[in-house]
Amino acid sequence: MNQSICDKLEHLAGRLDELDRMLASGEATRDLDEYRRLSREHAEISPVVALYDTWRRTSGDLASALEMVSDPEMRELAEAEATSIKERLPLIEGELQKLLLPKDAKDDRNVFLEIRAGTGGDESALFAGNLFRMYCRYAERRRWQVEVVSASVSDLGGYREIIARIVGIGVYARLKFESGAHRVQRVPDTEAQGRIHTSACTVAVMPEADSLEEVQINPAEIRVDTYRASGAGGQHINKTDSAVRITHLPTGIVVECQDDRSQHKNKAQAMSVLVARIRDAQEREQQASIASERRNLIGSGDRSERIRTYNFPQGRVTDHRINLTLYKIEAIMDGDLDELLAALTAEHQADQLALLAESA
Repeated sequence: MNQSICDKLEHLAGRLDELDRMLASGEATRDLDEYRRLSREHAEISPVVALYDTWRRTSGDLASALEMVSDPEMRELAEAEATSIKERLPLIEGELQKLLLPKDAKDDRNVFLEIRAGTGGDESALFAGNLFRMYCRYAERRRWQVEVVSASVSDLGGYREIIARIVGIGVYARLKFESGAHRVQRVPDTEAQGRIHTSACTVAVMPEADSLEEVQINPAEIRVDTYRASGAGGQHINKTDSAVRITHLPTGIVVECQDDRSQHKNKAQAMSVLVARIRDAQEREQQASIASERRNLIGSGDRSERIRTYNFPQGRVTDHRINLTLYKIEAIMDGDLDELLAALTAEHQADQLALLAESA
């Protein structure tokens, strides 16, 4: 195994020992948030270190077997043992490298699934309905919940557009490679001549955003100015610097408040308004980011922009990104997606492993 990978694994083994000591100490539970953070880290590292221990023991067994080869009485047994270990070691190393791959922080999130009819008119809308049923059937197999957010039903059935929220464990991890144009080739029910038509739908799978945390404002990033209130309010309010203007320097947001005679109350009110405005700006920025991601995901819906083709006359489904063809279209349309999704995940992991090897 590559030395840099061994170094990473040694570091993780040392970190796990450190976490064991920290979690076992009486100090650990004094800060529950920190305790939970350390527990999560411990849970993530433990399986990696356990497999690394297996690799080290197996490597030691191989060294012992090779030493025994020089003993005439033990040679045959030692050679058989060494051969068996040499077959197991690469498998363990491969699993270790996969465990070291960077985790996608969005993998455990729920998703919004959007399916829209593209090129092909009514037949495209009918296929959008078929795709939605396919994903619903897959969700049933995984025991996920599907909640329809909005739907536009076409005249002949199917959907011009449907948006659903899918809730469950690891939803985004399983479905994140489904975004793109899905092309169908089949004879429509309305086709009298029996000709094969080609149409397309677009699919977008977007991770549900985490709820925005409460806005934390750094006191060093605001400027507070007090001034004499203007307008009606009586002698007192006009003779004291009770009005407050707060400027949030990073965003340039300015809030003024002069409703109360108390400067402290005006400042508290202004801070509340400032927090609300910053939160609103963050939400709008987040929504703009999601909209941009969606445009990148779904393409135009044109036939040529396809990631997958469903050919009904030939009974095959072809994923063009990994050149995989499966001749079980009925099972796939009924939600049997595991083989297809596993192949896409494996290809993605292979790309990541190649990058890991380059950087090692």
